[in-house]
Amino acid sequence: MSWQPTRDFLGYGATPPDPKWPNGARVAVNFVMNYEEGSEPSIQDGEGYSETGLTESTSSSTGLKGRDLAGEGMFEFGSRVGFWRLMRAFQERGLPLTVFGCALALERNKAAAAAIRDAKFDVCCHGWRWVKHFDLSEAEEREHIARAVKSLAQTVGERPAGWYCRYGPSVNTRRLLVEEGGFTYDSDYYGDELPFWQTVQGKPHLIVPYSLTNNDGKYAAGMTTADQWFTLVRDAFDVLYREGGTQPKMMSVGLHMRLTGHPGRTAGLWRLLDHLQGRKGVWITRRIDIANHWKATHPYAGKGLNEP
Repeated sequence: MSWQPTRDFLGYGATPPDPKWPNGARVAVNFVMNYEEGSEPSIQDGEGYSETGLTESTSSSTGLKGRDLAGEGMFEFGSRVGFWRLMRAFQERGLPLTVFGCALALERNKAAAAAIRDAKFDVCCHGWRWVKHFDLSEAEEREHIARAVKSLAQTVGERPAGWYCRYGPSVNTRRLLVEEGGFTYDSDYYGDELPFWQTVQGKPHLIVPYSLTNNDGKYAAGMTTADQWFTLVRDAFDVLYREGGTQPKMMSVGLHMRLTGHPGRTAGLWRLLDHLQGRKGVWITRRIDIANHWKATHPYAGKGLNEP
């Protein structure tokens, strides 16, 4: 039987390993910009409806079939305006950023792909399309992975080293990533605050967990002001920073161009970046740098030896 995910309720337990972050940092913080606009389900790409996920459109709740021009415009705001505003927020502060990039979306905005490449931000593959991988057959998912890798290598100049699905992976995803080869890590896991190894089909594979808690998707779930989001994520950082005096951790913060890219929400991001930059012992870094650091500091030691 091919490899399948198993559940683990124990993890590292009371004694997690010391990440030994560079310069003795208490917390490694990774900001992620999700670049999805242009790869979502749509009439033009054959799905028969307009995707409205993480927008202010209400058509998904009213059962609208066909095109939702309001929803389409909200997605287009992300790539036309929000992308550039988020880029400026990080570049003006000299901070690194990771892009969870959907391959087709970046094909459709070559200026954005070039800006990401020129900024030397790392691109973690967010799939070929912004679709539910667990609804794909194994053959379809294998094709999506291969197509995405080839596409991103062309648009941003190098193949992706990381992977992250929309909604979560299928039971086949991690095995197919190992089968494809060339991935340093995947982030299809929400159950820890530190990276860890798994043995997949007899091969070592690194997991760099992600978070939907420290994520601007909260705006689509009822959060209305930048102060609310800033307070939530600032408090998460402050707890990790305090704990990091004895048990350093990592923190992921997820952003969407069509959400935080709006000015009233960007204000909360500015406050958060200023708060983090005002603290010593914080490593704001790219996701690939966390993965490479973990590989060098806590190398794979064999199945059962360092899998939490």
